[in-house]
Amino acid sequence: MNLVVAWLKRQFTNPQVVILGGIFLACFLVIYFLGRMLLPLFVAVAIAYMLEGVIQALARSRLPRIVLVVVVFSVFLAMLLAACLILIPVLIKQVTQLVQQIPNMVDQVQLMLTQLPEKYPRYVSHEHIDTLLASLRTELAVFGQNIMARIFDSVVGFITVVVYVVIVPLLVFFFLKDKDKIIVWFTGFLPHERSLSVQVWRDADRQIGNYIRGKAWEICIVWAASYIVFAFFKLPYAMLLSLMVGFSVVVPYVGATVVTVPVVLVAYFNFGVCPAFLYVTGAYLVVQTLDGMLLVPLLFAEVVNLHPVATISALFVFGGLWGFWGVFFAIPLATLIHAVLTAWPRSSCLDNHVQPAAL
Repeated sequence: MNLVVAWLKRQFTNPQVVILGGIFLACFLVIYFLGRMLLPLFVAVAIAYMLEGVIQALARSRLPRIVLVVVVFSVFLAMLLAACLILIPVLIKQVTQLVQQIPNMVDQVQLMLTQLPEKYPRYVSHEHIDTLLASLRTELAVFGQNIMARIFDSVVGFITVVVYVVIVPLLVFFFLKDKDKIIVWFTGFLPHERSLSVQVWRDADRQIGNYIRGKAWEICIVWAASYIVFAFFKLPYAMLLSLMVGFSVVVPYVGATVVTVPVVLVAYFNFGVCPAFLYVTGAYLVVQTLDGMLLVPLLFAEVVNLHPVATISALFVFGGLWGFWGVFFAIPLATLIHAVLTAWPRSSCLDNHVQPAAL
């Protein structure tokens, strides 16, 4: 117990550390307890970060900020409207076609399984295949029930989605328009002596902004490249599969592995084991390789390189708390925590009351 008390005294004798710890604790409590309710706010902040990069790039034109905000926001709204009118109907159509083809795919799988005992009698028996098929039917029935439940939940939550579509763009506009006013208002509640907290904020703000903008570009580039590959080889559901591949980059390490399964399965059921199947699979793997070895280093050169263990842990923790959006915001939140830990004074710094060097 004395060791804990001594450690607390060493850590919190510096007022800057107390202020930083209090701000971090308050932010953590707000995110943990109010995260789901404030989700539209967080989504709007992420979009505002993305558009802020475009506004900063156009600031060299020396036009008033309000003009740049209106122009960039108008283009964003036009792209959002185009996605709703053009992209979503195509996705709905392809999802419907894929669902209709699932029974045929299941029949082909069953046929392949029933032929295994004849081809490999020493390793597979009819009893094993019957047990496997019964388990497969049970899992499909449960999957179908879950799909119906999700459809029902989607219908129930349709009004919420509509509200989000209206509220989020409004929040984005006001975040861009009144950025300086919002920051001044928020910092007005903080102590005046907060140099360590300002250091953490500047570092986290830069890295989170670079991450969100880089991730948006990565999604678009991987999506477009995958669609070109799938359309060239005339793979069914090209738009749906390429969109899945694009958004898979949101989940490092895991996303690419998971999304490969439907891509390979659709290619196999459409082409069979033939050169076309090998070509489309090979081209898809080339896209994934170029993304990991070329695109990611170019887009995220200025972002803190979190250790893979820290990245995967953040995905598990925040994904478990808030699902998809938790996964999406896992890396920015992990980056914020990393910035706090990096700026946190070490024992020698606390003893000498010396602040750590700027990041």
